[in-house]
Amino acid sequence: MIAGTAVPFKKTFAAVSDEELNYKIPAYLKNGDSIGITSPAGFITYEEIQPATQLLQSWGYKTHAGDTIGKRNFTFGGTDEERLNDLQKMLDDPKIKAIMCARGGYGSIRIIDRLNWTKFKLNPKWIIGFSDITVLHNHIHNNFQIASIHSKMTNSFPDDWNLAEPIQIETIISIRDALSGKRMKYPVVAHPSNKQGVAEGVLVGGNLKTIETLTGSSSDIKTGGKILFVEDTGEYLYSIDRMFWNLKRTGKLTNLKGLIVGGFKVKPDDLGEEFGKTVEDIVLEKVKDFKFPVCFGFPVGHQKNNFALKCGIKHRLSVTEKEVILTEII
Repeated sequence: MIAGTAVPFKKTFAAVSDEELNYKIPAYLKNGDSIGITSPAGFITYEEIQPATQLLQSWGYKTHAGDTIGKRNFTFGGTDEERLNDLQKMLDDPKIKAIMCARGGYGSIRIIDRLNWTKFKLNPKWIIGFSDITVLHNHIHNNFQIASIHSKMTNSFPDDWNLAEPIQIETIISIRDALSGKRMKYPVVAHPSNKQGVAEGVLVGGNLKTIETLTGSSSDIKTGGKILFVEDTGEYLYSIDRMFWNLKRTGKLTNLKGLIVGGFKVKPDDLGEEFGKTVEDIVLEKVKDFKFPVCFGFPVGHQKNNFALKCGIKHRLSVTEKEVILTEII
């Protein structure tokens, strides 16, 4: 159980450390601040975001539903232009102190290169979300060194708070803790495949497939001197193996301080096409030549126990025989 409070083929490629860079931390939210809700990826209805908006308002925040809420263009929350313009307005609006993405799916990569970040860089605000929103997190970290929050989005809030499972409540409360500036600390029961050790570094990461697709682009993250967390869902084991080879071959493991493996929902192998390795086997094969700590089963990913993580902020990862503790240390 968890108690949440909240060189490779090119030396200059992703393995180059930028741990000396100072990440900017957006202002933490206070009572009366506004949170914008937008759909840069998949579509969602106005009714579906109501449980989230009502709870955010009960915490003392104002909410502003963007123009993309309720819009649909096939799988997307509106056309590329509509999603681009909606997110741009929220990035530029000084009254909005945080932007919660309504859901994931797919679509952020279609607009990322057309966003103007000038006002955002001058007045940073919290970007909140996970899955496809890994595109935004990693682009912001690589280009602007601004912290953000990897967490559940509006489509993960329970319809009835009184009927929610304890783990759902804990994960949602962790978003409030992160937004309000509470120092996050997550103790987790140790997994038998963990590699023990202690590491300190800026926390970065997200959806592993998305990280792979960003390789070599302006949104590719640098991992040198950092703690990397990864998660994924609906992938075959051979695909997960390929993605971890990508991490190794692009140098993202070379100067890493620590690796956190979150939830991985594996798609069953096709009959007669068994891969023959577990997720743990896949990871340990890639990290066997490195000394950094590794933990499995961390509560982050496409699952109910998906806790808020402050990306771009320094953390300590302690992996012992009995327990794993991830602690914010700035």
